[in-house]
Amino acid sequence: MTGARLSTGERELLLHLLELPTAGPLEGQGEPRLWDAQRAYAQAARRLGFDVVHHAAADPAELTDDQVPLAVRRAVADDPGFLAVQPSLVLALGPALPQADTVMFNVHLDTVADLEPAGFDGERFTGRGAIDAKGPAVALLAGVRAALEAAPGLADGTRVLIQAVSGEEGGAMGVFGTRPLIRRGWYGRLNLFCEPTGMRLLPRSTASMTACVRVDGDDAIDDRPAAGHNATVLLGHLAQRLAARLPERAGGGQVCVAGLHTGHLHNRVYGTGRLLLNCSYPDSAAGRALAGHLEREVADGLREFTETYGTHRDLARTAADAAAITRVEWHKRGLPALAPVDDPWAVDLLAGGGATWWPADEPAFTCDALWTAGLPGAYTAVLGPGDLGRNHAHAAGEFADLSDLEAFAGAVCGVLVRFAARHHAATGGKRT
Repeated sequence: MTGARLSTGERELLLHLLELPTAGPLEGQGEPRLWDAQRAYAQAARRLGFDVVHHAAADPAELTDDQVPLAVRRAVADDPGFLAVQPSLVLALGPALPQADTVMFNVHLDTVADLEPAGFDGERFTGRGAIDAKGPAVALLAGVRAALEAAPGLADGTRVLIQAVSGEEGGAMGVFGTRPLIRRGWYGRLNLFCEPTGMRLLPRSTASMTACVRVDGDDAIDDRPAAGHNATVLLGHLAQRLAARLPERAGGGQVCVAGLHTGHLHNRVYGTGRLLLNCSYPDSAAGRALAGHLEREVADGLREFTETYGTHRDLARTAADAAAITRVEWHKRGLPALAPVDDPWAVDLLAGGGATWWPADEPAFTCDALWTAGLPGAYTAVLGPGDLGRNHAHAAGEFADLSDLEAFAGAVCGVLVRFAARHHAATGGKRT
């Protein structure tokens, strides 16, 4: 796989994007400069011949269904400006052609919190979003530019779409970024989502669901601990049980027993508390099964707690009322998962550049590619430079090596050139 060099202008664009704070409100930051980032990106794309066909925030009316995470629904209801500062951009190159003649690339320009100093030492870019995913976004433009130089007539019979979205981070799951764009039909015969995969093609994406185990009981003073409900001990009991038992029911996904909160003080018994769990799953059936297992484990854990502590001096009231004061509240549930599609033409085209495939026995991860699940006549894969862990995505010291970005640009170039050539050959030069 050969690379495509980033031009001086593309390197400057990446540095500019890295300097812009684009972490959204769900990341607990101030107002993101996503409009500015997307305008700068669109300006660079226009020089390649792209047109802006959409640049707007999502409509609140699109965000009322159960697939929308509770945090997003609450933010939309509480803050009229929440969506307004998080637009998404669609760029189009070439004439308005059918889906069969279209390649779509999706990349997100929002980041996680904690802006870091942007820099480039000649070999490595540093800064928030360097690998996830502002670096891949700029490398994508370099790859398109290289493809147009290698095949000057490429855009005559192939339409190239780029979705540069917000709402990928912060737990938004793409519901106000990628999902509305897919529903409007901005996707292609081939769809590539630019995420760090180590340059391995990943034809699947897990989805995730978030459960909150709530205890809503009565507090008590520390001198009379038996008088109240001890949410700390109850949730701690459930957390241990779920951590021990639920992963074996994950069915190809992952279970994260996450935050537990009751209170901060030492001189009281907290009667209320929250335990969060995040669970991924490879397909919708596995997700439904895992959700059922979680709810049953909570119910069994409550019965176990009642039996174990029913006569305990300080926990008897908590044990007696455990089932009545505890419930599972779903903050995120019902999202689709992307499963591999049997599509020899697309697989052969992608493999033609010498790319390797993500091992079948290695767990996938969750990204916006899930919103292309079940699209007719469409093939989707995730592909990008770097590694989420090795490149410190979502952590201090995030970086992207120029060589990795240029390798990705080369892969984009190869995909576009092969798509145009093979599709042209398959249709005899006629538009489908």
